[in-house]
Amino acid sequence: MNKEMYELAAWAVKTAKSVGADDCRVSLNRERFVEISYRDRKPENIKEAASKGLYIEVFVNGRYSGQSSSDLRKEFLQTFIANAVAATKLLAEDPFRTLPDPQYYAGRAELELQILDTTHDQFTPADRHALVKTIEDACLRAGGEKVISVTASAYDSHEEAVMLTSNGFEGDRELTVYWAGASMTARDEGERRPQGYNYVAGVTRKTFPHPEEIGATAAARTLALLGAKKIPTATLPIIVENQNVPRLLGGLLAAMSGRSIQQKQSFLADKKGQKIASDKLTLIDDPFLLGGLGSRLYDDDGFATKKITLIDTGVLQEFYVDWYYSRKLGWQPTTGSSSNLIIPPGTRSVKEIMKDLGRGIFITGFIGGNSNSTTGDASIGITGQLFDHGEPVQAVAEMNIADNHLKFWQKLAEVANDPYLYSSQRTPSLVFTDVVVSGV
Repeated sequence: MNKEMYELAAWAVKTAKSVGADDCRVSLNRERFVEISYRDRKPENIKEAASKGLYIEVFVNGRYSGQSSSDLRKEFLQTFIANAVAATKLLAEDPFRTLPDPQYYAGRAELELQILDTTHDQFTPADRHALVKTIEDACLRAGGEKVISVTASAYDSHEEAVMLTSNGFEGDRELTVYWAGASMTARDEGERRPQGYNYVAGVTRKTFPHPEEIGATAAARTLALLGAKKIPTATLPIIVENQNVPRLLGGLLAAMSGRSIQQKQSFLADKKGQKIASDKLTLIDDPFLLGGLGSRLYDDDGFATKKITLIDTGVLQEFYVDWYYSRKLGWQPTTGSSSNLIIPPGTRSVKEIMKDLGRGIFITGFIGGNSNSTTGDASIGITGQLFDHGEPVQAVAEMNIADNHLKFWQKLAEVANDPYLYSSQRTPSLVFTDVVVSGV
């Protein structure tokens, strides 16, 4: 734990109590990041910034407010905290706003999550520029004469955070985050200018593919969109590429939050214990994944994190319910947000699955779209490849799929063996049958 940050947080808690707060939660954060992008083999954007801040949540006379400051001088914070408490007393009462029962702080895992790259301070400016230039060069080479433009980017950050409450919670975390990739615009028939990309993220650089592979993959994904056309509306099997599955899951997750349920905006509110998907869908929230981008030992409420099975072979088992909405709903709390989302992989590759499906569409991108968390109705544009018995036939674009989540997820027929490793959502490619794809 950062001793200086801890001492300041403890002082802020004590100060808030001394000027009239019944309870408070104090979060301190310190971060430094660097972001670089290249275009036309020249630096286009270079950012480097360091920030620090204090966020205090005040509970007084059944009232609540949260306020932040980037000025961490004690002489300033003394007045800032006193004003925050005074302002909170003027707000409307909200009897559901309290600090959690301390029982939920107990049982925190004693585990090294491996979310800190100890070599981060050895990542030099020259290393960063070399990384981005290598990605851009690889994308330009692979794109060849079809390239209109390429933008390659990289980002890295180091963050320290401390959280304390007046009712006994103490927590700290230190982590690093990296991401890198490229986006490319290609020259196609007529005025078409398809755009593709490839970005990877992780808590250490050693987990990344080689920079040349990152750039070449961005080019390949873009070139695969050349000549894309609509096909006639048809009912087909579809395969949703692993890194695009989170867009589909978003519609389910929005309806699984305590807020949506309490606000009568969830089509899943009364579905706990019921089958909402085919038995091929199991969804796990795992905060203990070593090296996971979402790994954590406690959540924003200070709850000791637990591994949660949200959906088990198609049956809805749990919701995301934080302390506040648990009190409004009269439910037991779980946690208010996701950590690492995992769909356990299947046994077959996408290529193997394609051969058995006959004619279908491999979806490699989504465009626009909407999902209604109240009704479950959803619609989204797609891009990808029409295939026939495992062989690509043509690129497709400007097409659309629309369904209700409670019907759509029942069509899940198989899970591939290719979980995407460069995200907090470790999702394999998913196969759905009998999907209406709207085109010409």
